[in-house]
Amino acid sequence: MTTDSTTTVFSTEQVRRARYAVAAVFAVHGAVTGSFATRVPWIQDHAGVSAGQLGIALAFPAIGASLAMPLAGAVSHRFGARTALRGLLMLWTLALILPALAPNLLTLCGAFLVYGASAGMSDVAMNALGVEVENRLNKSIMSGLHGMWSVGALIGSAAGTVAAHLGADARLHHTIAALVLTALGLIACRRVLDLRSEPDAEAPPRFALPPKSALIIGAVGFCAVFAEGASLDWSAIYLRDVLDSSAGLAAASTTAFALTMAVARIAGDRVVDRFGAVRTVRTGGVLATVGGVLVVTAPNAALAMCGFGLMGLGIAVVVPLAFAAAGRSGPNPSQAIAGVATITYTSGLIAPSAIGSLAEATSLIVSFGLVSVLAFGLVLGAGVLRAGDRKTVSSPDAGVPGTAAAEPRA
Repeated sequence: MTTDSTTTVFSTEQVRRARYAVAAVFAVHGAVTGSFATRVPWIQDHAGVSAGQLGIALAFPAIGASLAMPLAGAVSHRFGARTALRGLLMLWTLALILPALAPNLLTLCGAFLVYGASAGMSDVAMNALGVEVENRLNKSIMSGLHGMWSVGALIGSAAGTVAAHLGADARLHHTIAALVLTALGLIACRRVLDLRSEPDAEAPPRFALPPKSALIIGAVGFCAVFAEGASLDWSAIYLRDVLDSSAGLAAASTTAFALTMAVARIAGDRVVDRFGAVRTVRTGGVLATVGGVLVVTAPNAALAMCGFGLMGLGIAVVVPLAFAAAGRSGPNPSQAIAGVATITYTSGLIAPSAIGSLAEATSLIVSFGLVSVLAFGLVLGAGVLRAGDRKTVSSPDAGVPGTAAAEPRA
C-alpha cells in the first residue's frame, strides 16, 4: 500500500480514534474467519466431499489470496486508504456466504477462491493502516490489534458453536452473519485514517521479490501461522472424527483456540516489552509444542481442547513480532514486511489443505504431529526475531511522522 504518510498530518485525537477504528476492523475481519471455521464440518457434509477433497478445496483460498494480495496496494493508491479498506472489507464479509452455498467440490473450490482473494486484500489494507497508526502513536499496538482479530474470531466461533449445537443451516447462519458484519465494518471504516497518495506519485509495483532477511524471518512466521490455520479449520473435525465428539463440542474446540489467541495477543505488547521478542517466542514455542503433543495423544475431547488452547497461547504474538523484525532488518523495511506478510499469510491458507491431504494419506493424528514439529521450530528459530526486539533495537526516529519509519509495513 502506498500513501503519502510523510506529509499528511493528523491530530492526536484523530489518530487515537483511528486506533479504535482499526481495532474494530480487525475484529470484524476475525469474526468472518471464526464464523466460517466452526461450520467447516457442515460445509463438508453439504458438499459431499471427503477429507482429502476438502483439503484440495481449502487450497483455493491460498490461490485466490496469492493472486489478489498484490492488487491491494494499487487499489489503495488509486482510491485512498479509507475507501479501499471499506470496499475490500465489504467484499470479505459478504464472501462468507459463498462456501455454505456450494453443493459439490467444483463450486466449493470456486467459492474458496473468491473467499481467499477478498480475505488477502482486506488483510493487507487493514495491516497497513494499523502500522501507520502505530508509527504515529510511537508505541506498540500491533499485537493488540491482532488480539482484536482473535476477539472477533472468538465471537464468530462462539456464535458458530451455538448455531452448530442447534443444528442450524449454515447457509442461513452465514448470510445473517455476513450482513451484520458488513454493517459493522462499514461503520468502523468511517474513523480510519484517510491516507492518500500524491497525484503524481508512482503506483506501487504489483510484485517484488522479498529480501533474504524477510525469507528467514518469514520462515518463523510460517511455522506459527501454519499451526494457527490448521487449528482453526481442522480442530472441530479432529474432535468429531478422531475423538467422536458431538457437533457442538467439536465447534467449541475452535472457540477455545480463539480464546487463548485473543488473551495472549491483547497482553502481548506488555509481555514483549518486559521479556523481549526472542524470549517470548521461545517460551511460546515450548507451549505450542506441548499443546500439539497433547492434541495427538489426548484420549478425550477435554485434553485435546486444552492442547489446542496451549497452541493458541504459544503462537499468538509471533506474527506481529515477525513484522517488527522485518521492518528493522534492512534498508527497505516496507519490502521486507511485505515479503514476510506474503509468506505468513500464504502459510495460513496452505495449512488447511496440507493437513487434509496428509490426513487422507495417513490420519489427522499424523497431521497434527506435523503441526507439533513446526511449533518446535519456533524454539529453534526465535533468534532471527532479535531485530524486532524493543529491548535490543531502538531508534530516536521510530514512529515519528516524517521519518522513514512511517512507511506502511504490509
